[in-house]
Amino acid sequence: MNKAFVKESDAPDADEDDVAAPALPAGSKNYMTPGGYARMEAEFNQLWKVERPKLVETISWAASNGDRSENGDYIYGKKRLREVDRRIRFLSKRLEHAEVVDPAQREATDQVFFGATVTVADQSGKESTYAIVGIDEADAGHGRIAWISPMARALMKAREGDTVSVQTPEGKREVEIVEVRYQAIA
Repeated sequence: MNKAFVKESDAPDADEDDVAAPALPAGSKNYMTPGGYARMEAEFNQLWKVERPKLVETISWAASNGDRSENGDYIYGKKRLREVDRRIRFLSKRLEHAEVVDPAQREATDQVFFGATVTVADQSGKESTYAIVGIDEADAGHGRIAWISPMARALMKAREGDTVSVQTPEGKREVEIVEVRYQAIA
């Protein structure tokens, strides 16, 4: 069918808000480190104050050119605007419910809580270091794990010297907590 006979919908796509983003457990707070909060707020401000106004200007210009059915600037501009608006809504909700916890301000303790940087050793003696961060800050490649991840949940409230059991896709894994420290997480 020719596109001229198809009505373009201004309704948002059927996709959920940021399907790839992990959901918060029901009734829990959105814990974040100051760095994670700052990055999320910077992204929100960039989208809201810079990118969205440029898109609206481009769409207005494209709409003033007449026929919108074959106007690529208009069609793709509207699509991108929906994506930006969806991300802005997501960031707004996450920032609104954020509970910022600064690990550098926490008193020294050997017990694992949110914001701790924990060094663990597996049964073969191989050491790994993890920083326990908010769900929107997690990056396993850089050693930052979400506080709701299986590893973080197993480590929570344990102390230096404790051995904890973690259920992984490969099976149960025993790790010993070698060191717990609280520092700013980059």
